[in-house]
Amino acid sequence: MYAILDIETTGGQFNEEGITEIAIYKFDGHEIVDQFISLVNPEKPIQPFVVKLTGINNAMLQSAPKFFEVAKRIIEMTQDCVIVAHNAQFDYRILRTEFSRLGYNFERQNLCTVELAKKLIPEQPSYSLGKLVRALGIPMADRHRASGDALATVKLFKMLLDKDLEKEIVKTFIKTEVEKGLAPKLLDIVSNIPSTTGIYYVHKEDGDIIYIGKSKNIKKRVNQHFTGSSRRDKKIQVEVFSVTYEETGSELIALLKESEEVKVNKPKYNRALTKTIFPFSLYQSKNKEGFISIKLQRTDARKNELASFASQAEGQSALFKITDKYVLCQKINHLEIVKTHCFPYEINQCNGACVDEESPEDYNIRVEDFLANNEYSNQNIIAVDRGRNLQERSAVLIENGVFQGIAFFDLNYQVNNIEILRNIITPMKNTRDAKNIILSYLKKKKVYKIISF
Repeated sequence: MYAILDIETTGGQFNEEGITEIAIYKFDGHEIVDQFISLVNPEKPIQPFVVKLTGINNAMLQSAPKFFEVAKRIIEMTQDCVIVAHNAQFDYRILRTEFSRLGYNFERQNLCTVELAKKLIPEQPSYSLGKLVRALGIPMADRHRASGDALATVKLFKMLLDKDLEKEIVKTFIKTEVEKGLAPKLLDIVSNIPSTTGIYYVHKEDGDIIYIGKSKNIKKRVNQHFTGSSRRDKKIQVEVFSVTYEETGSELIALLKESEEVKVNKPKYNRALTKTIFPFSLYQSKNKEGFISIKLQRTDARKNELASFASQAEGQSALFKITDKYVLCQKINHLEIVKTHCFPYEINQCNGACVDEESPEDYNIRVEDFLANNEYSNQNIIAVDRGRNLQERSAVLIENGVFQGIAFFDLNYQVNNIEILRNIITPMKNTRDAKNIILSYLKKKKVYKIISF
């Protein structure tokens, strides 16, 4: 659990500032579960430049509660939480100073979204909250007021969690749970997981990830691990300390994140997925007669494949459909091993390339037509699909035929403005697996829409 907060102060000399307003949003990594917003009477005058900046003046605070009157609520809101703030060193110092005046030692773990953003969104021209959220297309109201700044920090932190493919933020949080001795039982873990589409991460006590999976029903899938009798499931049952998750809404996003994050984190019980998940591929070559042949073979990382498949049967089925659609020859495509003509020739469904009744030039025109329409090479497209809630959408960005990454957005201008989209995208590697996941998904299933740019 995270306590995402922002504090406005009177200004003044170091450690002599007073709090004028505080906003705390309790955030479970997915949504806000509680909030506290209040003006605070600092019992000292506000510096004029601060009045101009925040709009908070001395008259507004005369009837506001003093810090000791809100201190208990602040402790309750931040208990067992990691404090998150933009420039956390400042907010945390102010809180500790105020509590020390009351004779209370206020200690919490804290995270700074400035430092996280510098690591996860590098090369931004500015990391001030206002300029950063503007670059990311995050809407912001009441700038320099605690509630507006804290809510913008919630949205920023949620985006940073998405971009943290190595899960360093979550691993750190799991370690704090261990220190507090909150080892949950399997039933407790399952009860806190939603029945939605997404990714789940199985952690052991030190926070390390031992398994990553995806499912259209995360709760059901995790429960299967905890009740399963396979060797892997039994090992997971022994070693699991916590399970974290990310809702994706889109199955395509879940597939891409699973493929990427298994390769990044290398969980010990995902060893099979660290290799290619598409072991069979189609390759083109020209035979000695000059015909372009399309053949299904074991995936070879040294070659450029036309398409890849999870099984040999799936690949053969696809090649039969391609051969039929473009009126190609089953013999040339190695779907039939015969000495004479292929079977479709007997029923007038092959133009006779296998018996020299069609020239390589005429035959290859149809092969080139297939090749030109086969994939998204050199295209600039955005695949828009469902998001994690009704107001949100997801985006998969392909630029110049290269898969760039994924993003979640809730405002159309975030996806219609390519510069903002590039900023909010979680970069992902343009691997063969990612490419084939996207191609396979777009062929079989419908996303909300495809935007070309």
